[in-house]
Amino acid sequence: MSYSSASPAWAQRSDSRSDERCPYDLCDVSGFVYDTETNTAFDCRCRAQRVARAKARTLSAVIPRRYRDVSFDRPPVLDIAPNIVAATRRFADRIDQHLDAGRGLWFMGPVGTGKTTLAMLVAKAALAAGRSVAIYSLPRLLNEIRDIHRAERSHLNLLDRLTAVDLLHIDDVGAERTTDWVLEELYSIVNARYEDQRSMLITTNIEDHAALCEQISERTVSRLTEMCEQLPLAGEDRRTVLPLT
Repeated sequence: MSYSSASPAWAQRSDSRSDERCPYDLCDVSGFVYDTETNTAFDCRCRAQRVARAKARTLSAVIPRRYRDVSFDRPPVLDIAPNIVAATRRFADRIDQHLDAGRGLWFMGPVGTGKTTLAMLVAKAALAAGRSVAIYSLPRLLNEIRDIHRAERSHLNLLDRLTAVDLLHIDDVGAERTTDWVLEELYSIVNARYEDQRSMLITTNIEDHAALCEQISERTVSRLTEMCEQLPLAGEDRRTVLPLT
């Protein structure tokens, strides 16, 4: 077969931008590869990523100002447990492979030990690789869902977008007061991504397994445990000395 990156008129996007390019150099950013012999087109490898990015445009994907300049090679990251930093860096260095496999990281430990800092480094690596990312604290995400309910709108569209994004980073899991509604909403998000094999970044101050199950439910903990490598952090609150989360 003879393939061309130039798509036929029926397969071209009206909103293609000239400054974009296919990360695999297979298509003309339409998301389709054209077979010149059969006059047919099929999905390019980049199409799923483009669809996910389109759905994620209304989600929160902005790296907070505090974390925009953090790096693996300088403080405060150099002051975090070296083995945990090394594991995080290995994950970030192979970000595409891990996201394609639906693998994630779960940072656990006391307040101020660097959990969010390390998670933001992974989120930055995903964004740099051209992947779609959504970043929320759990309280903020639940507030957004509550606002949708108050407006008497369906939150299924939000759930669909949260499921489609390549990497969902949820901070402060377990910080929200436990209610049946909170447990069900968190489970819905985690389960949707679990079933679709989508990666997650999680941070929590709760380290004890039984306490986690009580706070966010056993079924949610079970799915997160399968999806994410757990990286425990220890030590004192570095916010009293360093600008860490």
